[in-house]
Amino acid sequence: MELEARLSFANQIAKAAGKRTLKYFQTTLFDVQKKEDGSPLTIADQDAERYLRKMIQEHYPSDSIIGEEFESVEGSSPYRWILDPIDGTKSFISGVPLYGTMVAVEQIESDSKTRNSVIGSVYLPGLDVGVYAAQGLGAWAFQGDQPVVRAKVSKKSRLEDSVLTTSSIDSFGAREAGDAYQALSSSVYFCRTWGDVYGYFLVATGRVEVMIDPELNIWDAAAVQPIIEEAGGRFTDWQGNQRIDSGDAVGSNGLIHEAVLQKLGAGI
Repeated sequence: MELEARLSFANQIAKAAGKRTLKYFQTTLFDVQKKEDGSPLTIADQDAERYLRKMIQEHYPSDSIIGEEFESVEGSSPYRWILDPIDGTKSFISGVPLYGTMVAVEQIESDSKTRNSVIGSVYLPGLDVGVYAAQGLGAWAFQGDQPVVRAKVSKKSRLEDSVLTTSSIDSFGAREAGDAYQALSSSVYFCRTWGDVYGYFLVATGRVEVMIDPELNIWDAAAVQPIIEEAGGRFTDWQGNQRIDSGDAVGSNGLIHEAVLQKLGAGI
C-alpha cells in the first residue's frame, strides 16, 4: 500500500534525523541565531532538515516538500511532505529532552477546501521514544528497543478530571486569549507546560487529555493530526475545524473536546 510504504519511510527518516541532533544536544557545538519572527535557529535544525529533504528527494522525487527552515519544493505528485526538524528548539537549546523531529505527509486533493495529513511520524531523540500513524492504519508508540504498542488516548470524559498541557502560557496573551486560557485551566484537574510536540505525544499515548496551542505553524500541526486521530482522539483548530493550517490547535482524547472548545470560545 502507498500509505504503508510512505509511513515506513517517514519513520525511518524521522528517527535518523532526530538522532543527528543528538551530536549537538547538551553541548556547546552550536550557536543560536534568531529568525525574522524572533524564533531561535541552530545548526542542528538545519542539519536535520537537510537530511530529511535529501532522503525524500532521493526516494520520492516527484513529491512536494514544506519545511520550517528552507524554501518549499513544488512537486508533481499528490503528496506533500511537511517537516519540522526540531519542534521545541528552545527546549533543545536549554538541554531539555522534550523536543522532537516531526515528519508528515499531506495528500493533496484539488477539490478540498481544507488541509489534512494522512501520515505523521514523531521521534523524541532525547527520550528515545516516538509515535506514528497513517490514516486507517492506527497509531503506534515505541520506546527504545521495546516492542511497538498501540497508541490510545485516555478514556477520561470529564473536563474536571483532565490534564491540560500547552507550550507557553505567554502565547495566549500574544493573541489576546488570556481569558480563554484562564477559563480552560481553571476547569481542569491541573495544567502543565509539557508543550510542543511532547504535549501531543502525551495525548496520543493516554497520559494527558488535552494539548492546546494558541499559535502554531503548519509544520507544528501536520504530523500530530493523524497520530491523535488514529489514537482515538480529535485534532482541530479552536473553531472545531479538522485542519492543520489554521494557526491554532487543540488535540484531545475526543471525549472532552467539545467542552474544551466551549471554554475557549467563552474566553475569547
